[in-house]
Amino acid sequence: MEPPDPRNLVPPGRTAQFSAFVASVLAVAVLVSAPALVSLATTLPELPVAFWTMAVLAVACDARPFLPPGRRQSSSAVFPSTCFTFAILLGWGLGPAVAVQAVAVLVSGVRMRHAPWRTAFNAGQYACSLAAAYAVTRLGPGDLFAGGLLGWTDIAAIGGAGVAWFLVNYGLVTAAVRLRFGERWWPNAWHGLPFELLSTGSLLLLAPVLVTAARASAALVPLVLVPLFAVYRMARLTVEQHQLASLDPLTGLANRKALLAEVNEQVHRHAARGARGEPDARLALLLIDLDRFKNVNDALGHAVGDRLLVEVSARLTDVVEPPDLVARLGGDEFAIVMTGLTDVTEARALADQVVRALAEPVPLDGLPLDVGGSIGIALYPEHGEDFATLMRHADVAMYDAKHRNDTVAVYTAESDHNSAERLGLLADLRRVLEVGSTGRAVDGDAPVDAPVVRGGDGAVLPASPPVDERPGPRWWSRRRHRPPLVAHDDELIARIVTGADPILRRAARSAPSAAPTGEPWADPARAAVQPDPARLDGPPDPARLDGQPDPVPSDADPERGAEPAGDAGEIMMYYQPQIAIATGEMVGVEALLRWRHPRRGMVDPEELIRVAEQSAVMRLLTRRVVDDVVEQLAKWSAAGLSLRAAVNVSVRDLHTGEIADQIADRLTRYGVAPERLQLEITEGALMADPRRVLTTITRLHRIGVGIALDDFGTGYSSLQHLRRLPLSEVKVDRSFVLGMTDDTDDAAIVRSTIELSKALGLRVVAEGVEDERTWRMLHAAGCDVAQGWFYARPMPAEELVAWLARYRPLRPLGGHDDADTPRRPGR
Repeated sequence: MEPPDPRNLVPPGRTAQFSAFVASVLAVAVLVSAPALVSLATTLPELPVAFWTMAVLAVACDARPFLPPGRRQSSSAVFPSTCFTFAILLGWGLGPAVAVQAVAVLVSGVRMRHAPWRTAFNAGQYACSLAAAYAVTRLGPGDLFAGGLLGWTDIAAIGGAGVAWFLVNYGLVTAAVRLRFGERWWPNAWHGLPFELLSTGSLLLLAPVLVTAARASAALVPLVLVPLFAVYRMARLTVEQHQLASLDPLTGLANRKALLAEVNEQVHRHAARGARGEPDARLALLLIDLDRFKNVNDALGHAVGDRLLVEVSARLTDVVEPPDLVARLGGDEFAIVMTGLTDVTEARALADQVVRALAEPVPLDGLPLDVGGSIGIALYPEHGEDFATLMRHADVAMYDAKHRNDTVAVYTAESDHNSAERLGLLADLRRVLEVGSTGRAVDGDAPVDAPVVRGGDGAVLPASPPVDERPGPRWWSRRRHRPPLVAHDDELIARIVTGADPILRRAARSAPSAAPTGEPWADPARAAVQPDPARLDGPPDPARLDGQPDPVPSDADPERGAEPAGDAGEIMMYYQPQIAIATGEMVGVEALLRWRHPRRGMVDPEELIRVAEQSAVMRLLTRRVVDDVVEQLAKWSAAGLSLRAAVNVSVRDLHTGEIADQIADRLTRYGVAPERLQLEITEGALMADPRRVLTTITRLHRIGVGIALDDFGTGYSSLQHLRRLPLSEVKVDRSFVLGMTDDTDDAAIVRSTIELSKALGLRVVAEGVEDERTWRMLHAAGCDVAQGWFYARPMPAEELVAWLARYRPLRPLGGHDDADTPRRPGR
């Protein structure tokens, strides 16, 4: 069944005002034409043959008008009767012109299945247009074609009448569209104006010629059909050219230009619906990308690929019903515009239908071709309020679906790695890495003119002792500079000195505490007793360089550390202790990346790594981390503190041998033993490119750098990795450690991982240790090292030294008692 013409319908909520407008137009039409129609009854028999010829041609031509396909409501069809009725107006007055036009409108309305109200409105609008033109002609010298030559005033009157007819007619049509559909008046009127000027203007200009010919002989009137046919063909060619510019030549679907126009128009319509509080005020843009189209092109050729695209377009057209639009953007990308939605579930339902339609093999030349599709959905107004934003977000969702091996995905900000905000964040990150917050060169080399000072073990030390790295007061700053806090070895003497100086006392009061509350190691008297679990629970385990969730301590001093570089903030390293469970001794630290942004504060480490890994900035970031950590190891070594530092590296770092060269150079430059540095890699990094990653890891192992497998149990082929890789340590993922006290499966996984690693001669580190019970269970299972808020939070290097001075080793009582370890019941 053919759907009803939308021009015969009035949207809900607009019936009253639109009906009032139609009634007003009809009332004005009756008032201005009634006297002329009444007098027509007496003059009708006296009208010449030329009039009747024009009347018959006007009605006959309007029986088949030219209706441009795909035009918007702001434009109208080309009615040839305009030429004849305007000529009748110039030659025989208003009454005959209105009467002939009314009959022509009635015939065209029946022919085109117009609603009665629409036919009546068309007749009224033409009557008003003719009345306005007639009023202009009456301003001239009288009867224009009474005889003799036409003067300039007559020509001006004819031109003015044509302009009046056009303005009134076009104004009434655009006003009706505005009242019916809530369209923006001026943009829509301007959009349809060129076509109307070309078509209707040509018909109006033919009218004076037609009247002149009719005065000479009625036989000349039919000759006007030739230029009318030219106007008809001109209009058709214009529309066809417009269609060709808006259609894809291969599939016949709308192209990107037509999609842009459609989305822009629908956005304005749905914005008006939303302003009125209507529920169906959403539209969806679905972006479709064929999954295996390139394989078809490469194997069977582009001709077969084109046939496949035609078949896909046919299937999409079968699934999508009007008024929704299907478009081909180019290549194997298609788009669908859905309108009048209440929520995203309707768009998902259509996307599922498209997926099912594309899942069926396409038979071409007896060969069934299996192609699928990935679909991204962006919703107006939630995901964008213009075509460019909706298109980009639909593209992000589509690639997110491909990345997750899914078929349909709705846009989420978390999957958008290239938003404007993240691009700005990436630019700031690059700037802070290139400039450096401590003034070092990009490659980490020491300044040429800086004196080289080495400690007793040969480690390179800074020229001046790092007592206080904060900058001095600036001449333009009115803020009083805090004096450096003197850290005396004897805590009692330090308190006495600080208490005696009021300035130091105020500075110490405003400075953050070096030891977080709740740490059992702050009081030596508590070192030999069991810790209080209620005071040891803390926030989740912080993120590492690979970007796991990281709640930044709220007591971090925003002015601590070096001066930020420009306006990009400051990159710094925090360190979290790693404690041997059996002895309670600190055996190492894990280096954790922090970025204090001048506007955003502490940037989430997960977001920081996600932004950096998408670009070459990750290389700069890794270089900066390695430089800082190796330099810090040299400082600790010079101070007599022998620690191992673990650094996380990304997939991009392991694909080339550059990181191995850099680490070897930095270890030699700072005089740090290779076994003091350990790199942590994830199983996901191994799966990206196993051959190249294994080559890089082997080089690092030969240098003497330790390799740890991080997040064990969350990746793929874990046992194979344990067998093939030169590992020294396995880190149990915190997701298992956090749940082992309550979940028997997590506890079983942790125990099995520890036993397997022990059998292979690997050290086991558990991350995410938050409470005493977990600590005891890990000891009972034989875990070597633990790391988490149970021991200490991540902290800057200077705070770590102070924490270590207060720390007293905590040893488990008794042997490996696993009575409290939950186990899976028998099955």
